[in-house]
Parts: sequence; C-alpha cells; structure tokens
Amino acid sequence: MAFPFNYFLAAFVGAFLTTLLTMPGWRQWCLRVNLVDDPGDRKIHDVPMPLAGGLAVLTGVLAPLAAGLLYAASTVQDPHVLPPIAYGFNHRAWELAGIALGAIAITALGCLDDKRELKPLPKFAGQFTVALLVALSGARIALFVHSLAFSYAITILWLLTVINAFNFMDNMNGLCAGLGAIGAALFTLIAASQGQYLVALTGFLMCGALLGFLPYNFPHARAFLGDSGSHLVGYLLAVMAILPHFYTKKYPHPLAVLSPLLVLAVPLLDLVQVVVLRTLRRKPFWLGDTNHLSHRLVRAGMSPTRAVLCLWLMALVIGLFAAL
Repeated sequence: MAFPFNYFLAAFVGAFLTTLLTMPGWRQWCLRVNLVDDPGDRKIHDVPMPLAGGLAVLTGVLAPLAAGLLYAASTVQDPHVLPPIAYGFNHRAWELAGIALGAIAITALGCLDDKRELKPLPKFAGQFTVALLVALSGARIALFVHSLAFSYAITILWLLTVINAFNFMDNMNGLCAGLGAIGAALFTLIAASQGQYLVALTGFLMCGALLGFLPYNFPHARAFLGDSGSHLVGYLLAVMAILPHFYTKKYPHPLAVLSPLLVLAVPLLDLVQVVVLRTLRRKPFWLGDTNHLSHRLVRAGMSPTRAVLCLWLMALVIGLFAAL
C-alpha cells in the first residue's frame, strides 16, 4: 500500500492555515466577551490577554477532519478502491465521533474554567465525564490484562493524568503548545511507520493546528491557550497515545507499550514533581506555584524563552528515543 503523503500534507496544511487564519477572529471574540487572562500574581503580562488558543486549535483540528469525513462518505464503499484513510474513517466512525465530541466537551469545560474559575470537584467531574465518553466510544487501553473493567479504569486514569499534566504545564509562552506539537509529531511518526495511517492523520491535524497557533504565543504572546487550550492539547495527546497499537507483530517487544510515557515524559515528570512537592508541603496539589520545570530553569539563569526551548529539546530527544 502506497504511503498516502498527499492526505497527510493536506491535513497538516489545512489545520495550520485554519488555526492561523481564524486566530484574529477568535482573539476579537474573546476580547468582546471578556474571555481574557487578567494581569496578576505569577503572571508576566500587564494587559488582559485573550484566551483564544484553545478555540482556534479546536477549529483547526475539527474543520479539516469534518472535510475528510465528508470525503470518505462520498467515495465508493470498496476497500480495494477506497483510499486507506477514508476506509479507516468509515470503519472507526463511532470512535472518531466520540473523540471529536470529547474534544468539543473538554474545550467547553476549559472555557467555563477560564471564565468562572471552576472549583476542583466540578472541574474534575467534567474531566472524568469526557474520559468516560472516550472509553465508551471504543478507544480504550488494553495492555496485557483481558478485563473490560481494567480497560475502562486505566483509560480514564490515563486521560485524566495527561489532561492535567498539560494543564499544569501551561505556564510560559509557547511551552504547552510546543510540547503538544512535538508529542503529536512523534506519535505521528510511530503510527505512520506501522501503517496506522488514520492515527497518523490525526497527528498531522493536531501538529498543524498547534503550529498555526504558536506565532501568536511564542516568543511574545498575543493570545494564550487558556485552560480550554491546555485541556484540549492534553486530551488529544492522551487519545493519540491510545489509538495506535504499539505492540504489534512488526514491533513485538513488550516494552513498546511504554512509548507513550517517553513521548510525554516532560509534562508527566513535571506533573509528578510538582504534585509530590506540594503534597510534602501540605498544600493542595491543584494550587499553582512557581516550582515547575520551566520556573526552575529560569531561576537557574535561563531566560523564559531559552527555558521553553530547552524543554522542547528535552521532549524531542526523549521522544525520538521512543519512536526510533
């Protein structure tokens, strides 16, 4: 089967341009409805910043995906004629629908948090509901334990962990979006090398959308991801880690299932160290502070931009080890 490069290129360029071109409109809308991050403690901006990134990235992912679904629905229903990606669309329609609905729901939850600053319990309940929706759609972790209850539990736990890891990691310009783009690119590389083209296409969409947002956020910000964007980035990467089959006949090593942990090592490490530190200090782990990896690099003498670039490089090197 030929490598469907043209579909991947169309997905990447479509997501990139959609996000890039819709960002000005989403910025203006956020300013109009006061969906902004006001200046304050632990913040480096001195003017209200529109929280438009999540909405623009969601648009960049879903608009090309919807176009692809319409294309798949209009083609001949013959697996020998149908392009492999369109064939995947048709055979994983319910799963993709659940994932797309979950993306919209997690972004809406983040927007609500951006606007009203939800308390921890309602916020967690919303995250749990979205994770359950994904598991119900059929996108679940199986590992080597043949138990449906275990599959649901580990899938929900994984989604909650990665969503909150990226939510915590959104503390400097470009950090969360850049790590998300790197993670998406690495998952795409893994999936494409194994012929899992529909998963790879999803990665190209996410990578393109996040790169379309970065010019508005790094090195100098004109908009932030907000909780809506950080939730969406974590959600999409958590789902991308579930969709591929890392343990296959081509790659039969049992440790292959650890690839997602390496691809997402930087945000997961950051999550673990801040939660442990806050717990030891008897502080609620969900309350923000300046003990993230990025803050530590700045205190060590780096500029914020160099700290972000350093963490990007670290994520890329560790992730390439997993992918190659």
